[in-house]
Amino acid sequence: MDLAGLRVVKAVADTGSVSRAAEALNCVQSNVTARIKRLEEDLGVDLFLRLSRGMEPTPAGRVLSGYADRVLRLVAQARDAVAEAAGRGGRLAVGSMESTAAVRLPPVLARFHRDHPDVDLTITPGPTETLLADVLAGRLDGAFVGGEVAHPDLIARRIFDEELVLAEPAAGLTTESARRTLIAFGRACAYRGRAEMAMREAGRVPFRVMEFGALDAILGCVGAGMGVTVIPRAVVERNPWRDLLAARPLPDALARMPTQFVRRADAIETASLRAFMEAFSQAPGPAIAANGAMQGATGSPTSRAGLNGSSAAC
Repeated sequence: MDLAGLRVVKAVADTGSVSRAAEALNCVQSNVTARIKRLEEDLGVDLFLRLSRGMEPTPAGRVLSGYADRVLRLVAQARDAVAEAAGRGGRLAVGSMESTAAVRLPPVLARFHRDHPDVDLTITPGPTETLLADVLAGRLDGAFVGGEVAHPDLIARRIFDEELVLAEPAAGLTTESARRTLIAFGRACAYRGRAEMAMREAGRVPFRVMEFGALDAILGCVGAGMGVTVIPRAVVERNPWRDLLAARPLPDALARMPTQFVRRADAIETASLRAFMEAFSQAPGPAIAANGAMQGATGSPTSRAGLNGSSAAC
């Protein structure tokens, strides 16, 4: 059993196929098959069931795959820690919701790059559920996600609260179809559930959903009068959308959405990750007040007006 063998076990368990594992590992299928066979002979157990549709881990295979995942993550962390100690900066992979990456992260990234130019930093945008899966799988060192997070393998740090608003064209909606069209990310997005609840509470039922994978596409379609969306107020108030979109307040229970930074509980917090979080804490932006109200850049609470189905025009 060595690192190469553990990589093979994890690849086959993750992909469910020798051919796909070989493609992921950039090797030939015979090498994957031979590695699995040698490991099974060494351990004296079958690690995978050979099925017509692919490979499925046995109970022993699932156990070994779990250990392989942890060992390989520790090896990667060890390499990064050594690089940091040697003054080579190390690597840092961070995920973020697209709206957070567009509005909140630029000043943080500028500060971090200025102070730590040798760190190889990558930012991966995505919806909350996808980012959580990537953090759990060790593909990301941490991620900014929306909503409350309760998972035994994750540490969640509440960073700030966003105020969600219903965004519609500044010129207003001209058709009933547009009033009942929600333009949103897929269901893996933390804002999607709030958006559907907002449509129901505003009496816009039944409604249809148009899904897009990019923030600018969603906002562009809303600005063109195709429908509405639910998005952080900070996004609507930035150029060029501030002149094209109007923000309608939501009920407090729907408007307030915490943004949390999550990372694996068993992962070592590297110096690069600590420095990144310090840069975020020093950047101007929203914070959480002692009384729980959202704070703007000036420190004043952001007020929210109520909205209900009977009184709302939306």
